[in-house]
Amino acid sequence: MMEPCDLLIHSAAQVVTCAGPPGPRRGAAMRELGIISDGAVAIRGTTIIAVGPSAELRRRFHPAREINARGRAVCPGLVDCHTHIVYAGDRVAEFEQRCAGATYQEIMAAGGGILRTMRLTRAATTAELVEATLPRLQQMLRLGTTTAEVKTGYGLARDAELRQLAAIGLLAAAQPVELVPTFLPAHAVPPEFAGRADAYIDLVIEEMLPLARDWYRVSSFAARSIPLFADVFCERGAFDVAQSRRVLAAAQALGFSLKAHVDEFAELGGLAMALELGATSVDHLDVTNPVMFPALAVSATVAVLLPLVSLNLGLSHFAAARQMIDAGVAVALSTDANPGSAPSLSLPLTMAIACRYMRMLPAEALLATTVNAAHAIGLGGRVGAIMPGMQADLLVLTEADYRWLMYELGGSPVERVIKRGQVVVGESE
Repeated sequence: MMEPCDLLIHSAAQVVTCAGPPGPRRGAAMRELGIISDGAVAIRGTTIIAVGPSAELRRRFHPAREINARGRAVCPGLVDCHTHIVYAGDRVAEFEQRCAGATYQEIMAAGGGILRTMRLTRAATTAELVEATLPRLQQMLRLGTTTAEVKTGYGLARDAELRQLAAIGLLAAAQPVELVPTFLPAHAVPPEFAGRADAYIDLVIEEMLPLARDWYRVSSFAARSIPLFADVFCERGAFDVAQSRRVLAAAQALGFSLKAHVDEFAELGGLAMALELGATSVDHLDVTNPVMFPALAVSATVAVLLPLVSLNLGLSHFAAARQMIDAGVAVALSTDANPGSAPSLSLPLTMAIACRYMRMLPAEALLATTVNAAHAIGLGGRVGAIMPGMQADLLVLTEADYRWLMYELGGSPVERVIKRGQVVVGESE
């Protein structure tokens, strides 16, 4: 007797399962995709219940509805594990300044950069932040992102940071992309604390972190076991290692999971500090000394690399992804989507650049934006792979080979998006 299921996707040229043992992928395992030719996926409710050859699953299941993939590739929904997409305004004028030769640091020192976005975001209401962000999430979804981490960090004041958290909560309920919140009040020193960074850190620790924890406890994120992260920008011109440690240690004591921006422009020692505190991820790592790779490899921490920043800033230097992977580091990729250093919402473009400029193989890039990215935001084992028991987040691509995700520059490689078992982009058949 045939088993019932709600949705059967069949006749895929490739079902790229990304299946494997628990935990993030490392080394040679980052090239193992578990591809099933002429594959199928059975879904009941929001969960994958079976994966295998089409002939086998079509004999086994009686679906309420079907999608004939017609020889296209099927892969997991993509996970964007580092974004700053809740903000007001833009930084188009600064883009022109950089084209004329100004550096990111020079623009920031002149009151632009993060501080410009801070001023615009502080002036926006929660509803205005939601309205500005919804189109970004819709575009991410069309490009295959089904789960995204979203940071605060453009308020840099108690009420403005909490408004960003409130906006993230409203956005999570308003559209299909699953969101993971990160609290980043220590993103830059606000102008009213110029020359008094330690005093701002005091405010972050004594007022902002406890209020964010209280917000989270009654939020839908806590109810769905989605973690709340705390993050800090440990960088010259932002916060030093001692200040960053104070923020992360205080957040950890309050129950936050930890992330850290480290080694983007200068290597200050933030990586060692973050590893000591057991951060879930360390992000950027553009100038990290390779002597740190063994320590990173033996840790449980995921290295999140952000190649669109280097591309956008016109830099010739990229994070050493090839060396990290060969050393056994668990590498993830993300857009770093933000209005200044990475104005892009495309994980396919991120993968394309990583393959070309960071010497990652297509399989490694896909695992870096699925399995490893999921672990970088505390959702490993829940999203990022096509396996029984996993959430039914899948993409039907426009081509028969998953490598088109990285091969084509700036295209739209996704035909359909399925989130929690529902078609949210494209039409079911």
